[in-house]
Amino acid sequence: MLFHMSIAAKDPQHVASVIAELWGGEAKRFPPISDNGWIALARDDRGTCLEVYPQGTVLRETDGDFDAHGEPLGTDSFSPTHGAIATPLDREQVLAIARREGWPAKYRKRGGMFGVVELWIEGHQMMEVLTPEMQSEYLAAMGGYQRAPAAPAPQ
Repeated sequence: MLFHMSIAAKDPQHVASVIAELWGGEAKRFPPISDNGWIALARDDRGTCLEVYPQGTVLRETDGDFDAHGEPLGTDSFSPTHGAIATPLDREQVLAIARREGWPAKYRKRGGMFGVVELWIEGHQMMEVLTPEMQSEYLAAMGGYQRAPAAPAPQ
C-alpha cells in the first residue's frame, strides 16, 4: 500500500494546492525537508498525501539517529518518478484544471486496459489522474495482473 510519495516542483505551494483540489483535500506547509516544502492531504481513510519539494531538492541519508534531510542540488527537472492518483472529479473537470494551470494533459488508455488523464505538472512531472470510472478499470486490470503467476527469472 502506498501512503505517500514526494515530487519536485518549481512552485511547491501551488502544485500541492492543485493536487489537493483534485483530491478534494487541502494543502499545508511541510518544512521537515525544505523550508518551501508543501504537502497535499487527500483527507481519506488511508492518510494519503503527496509531499512537494522545490525542484532540485534531493533526499539524503543523515548519519546517526536522525531523519533524512533535503539538499538543494539543482538537478534536471525531468524524472522517471510518477504516480497514479484517484480523484472524485470526472475527466472534463480534470482536463479543465489542467487547462487553467497551463499544464499539458490528455486522456490515455494504458496497455488497452485502463484509462488515465496523463497530467504533466508544470510541464515536467507526470502524474496519472484516475476518475472514478478509470479507477474501476485500473482495479479490474491490476487485480488480475497481481494475481498472475510470476514470470520465471532469466537464466
